[in-house]
Amino acid sequence: MRAVTPRGHWWVLAGVLAVFLLTLFLTTSVLRGVGAAGTTQSRGPDDRVPGSVSGGGPVVDVRNGAPVSSGVLPGTVALTFDDGPDPTWTPQVLRLLAAKQVPATFFVIGEHVAEHPELVRAETAAGHEVGLHTFTHADLSTAPVWQVHVELAASRAVLAGAVGRSTTLLRPPYSSMPDAVDNRDWRAVQRTAALGYLTVLSTQDSLDWEATDADDVVRRAVPPEGQGAVVLMHDGGGDRSRTVAALGRYIDTLKARGYRFTTVSQAVGLPPQATPAPRLDRWYGTALILALQAAVALPAATAWLLGGAALLTAARLLLLATAAAAHRRRTAARAPVRPAATPPVSVVVPAHNEEATIAACVRALLAGGRPDVDVVVVDDGSTDGTAAAARSVDDPRVRVVTQPNRGKPAALNSGVAHAAHDVIVMVDADTVLAPGAVARLTAAFADPRVGAVAGNTKVANRTGLLPLWQHLEYVMSFGLERRLFDLFGAGPTVPGAIGAFRRSALDACGGISADTIAEDTDIAMALCRAGWRVVHRSDAHAYTHVPTTVRELWHQRYRWAYGTLQSVWKHRHAVGEPGVAGRLGRRTLPYLVLFQLALPLTAPFLDAAALYGLALGTSPAPVSTWVAFCLAQLALAAYALRQDRESLRHLWLVPLQQTLYRTALCLVTIHALVSAALGAGPQWQRNHPRAQTEARAVPAPV
Repeated sequence: MRAVTPRGHWWVLAGVLAVFLLTLFLTTSVLRGVGAAGTTQSRGPDDRVPGSVSGGGPVVDVRNGAPVSSGVLPGTVALTFDDGPDPTWTPQVLRLLAAKQVPATFFVIGEHVAEHPELVRAETAAGHEVGLHTFTHADLSTAPVWQVHVELAASRAVLAGAVGRSTTLLRPPYSSMPDAVDNRDWRAVQRTAALGYLTVLSTQDSLDWEATDADDVVRRAVPPEGQGAVVLMHDGGGDRSRTVAALGRYIDTLKARGYRFTTVSQAVGLPPQATPAPRLDRWYGTALILALQAAVALPAATAWLLGGAALLTAARLLLLATAAAAHRRRTAARAPVRPAATPPVSVVVPAHNEEATIAACVRALLAGGRPDVDVVVVDDGSTDGTAAAARSVDDPRVRVVTQPNRGKPAALNSGVAHAAHDVIVMVDADTVLAPGAVARLTAAFADPRVGAVAGNTKVANRTGLLPLWQHLEYVMSFGLERRLFDLFGAGPTVPGAIGAFRRSALDACGGISADTIAEDTDIAMALCRAGWRVVHRSDAHAYTHVPTTVRELWHQRYRWAYGTLQSVWKHRHAVGEPGVAGRLGRRTLPYLVLFQLALPLTAPFLDAAALYGLALGTSPAPVSTWVAFCLAQLALAAYALRQDRESLRHLWLVPLQQTLYRTALCLVTIHALVSAALGAGPQWQRNHPRAQTEARAVPAPV
């Protein structure tokens, strides 16, 4: 097998997980919450604050070193609104301002701009001025320098992404009037000035966040007679119903006294402080807005994902347990198998460079209790002594056919052509069949509707952690799922390790196809679509060797996953067909798509969310769900092992299987899906020493 997968698939996997973890970080850390508007800080010493600032106007400019304080023109009021935009209160404020034909200045929080960029666009479209209020309402007077830079850079970026403009106006959170500036505030003013910002304070604080009613807001916001004012109100950060109720009355009151309303820049005689943002800033800001919107939506999306995965997992466990119980009752009602009463059988063994295992495989077939068995070994261009090893089994029932290396499907078709009987068992060369397995397989053909029979594949090399995990998987996943498919009568796979076919059924489908790399899945689905039942015999055992390294396991499961995708796509039209084909299309294929393709896609993300939540203590839901999932899998594993009469001593491996092995298999599935989406995947390579290795349906998470 030669993988022609593009390198880009790893970047896709890494990129998706990185974005997921980044949005988790943004949600739980950056977007943890905005400070309550109106929260006051205890005032400290102010001996370093210049008198021109503490006794000056509300707009402070220190960008050139020497502080310049600008006061409001007499008879002028600049309405300012902090902590927005808010989807509830900002539209109401905008409607009132439009009705009164009054401009205002909105100091926006970057996080809220990212969540509701359309509201900031509405503010600028209506002619209002927009300034910054940091990204998360951080206290700039106590924040470290790096956080000040991050807060302002992120705020500036999202504003550029939302409206394509930049601004130099900044109102620090928790600020008040010039005479309230202390040494910490002054240091923050100097730091932000070095970044190019004007600091905008206020002269009248409406205290709308603590006012008892609208009248209280109006009374506090009215400036002394004739004096200009920068009035502080809020359009976000909490319940602003009192602000909305007071706003229209406040405007009417001051207009009646001869005041005019304008923006902060105009109120202090400055030119407009908004300028077009560079194109790069707009692109970066747009990308940041999209990322932050995804982060905001992530908790709800994760909850839905977690709920959906939990529902699918519970449905699968319940379905498998119910099917296993029903299958057990059906098996108990079967008549004992009498080898003499079963039809004669031919066994086809495709082999390529299997010198070490082929003789043991053939001897087990001859010792299986069927004196009439016909064994056909097809040496598919081996470069070792495979053919000689097969011929070393001196028995007239064994025939060895050699051919140039053409791949497993061609080897199987050649073996079928040389087979003497109408019932044909196919066995991999590295597999040993248990005594009586052939007779149990062929007994199923007493039902003339049966076209193929899948046996029960077991792990032979149960030494080491990786093979033991696969042993549990073969029993829990493969074994229980094939019992379910047997009840459907439309199994999607006849494993290459042990499977039997009716010759007429194979002929009806044109033999073993090389259209996919999962020929054992492809032929099973083709038989179902031709009207033949594909059933399972759980008492027909075959012992096969499984990969012992992660690399070998990854390559094997990648082929299985990709081959299953090919087969599902090839036979997708079975969904609308009648009979056995309809059972395949409307029962088996949805199971494969839901539980062997969709469910694995969620596992790495849910594991990441659980570990992230556990590390930061943000949410117990993913962790508790994961624990419940492990306990359910443990119960299912015990039940499955009992069904197959296997020892329970390896149950302790199930929790480890959930944390490592299952995640690896899920990543393999994602690998196959990404490869398919990018238009490249594994292909048969005839001269590869393991070209005959079986491909079967990709395992569901165990």
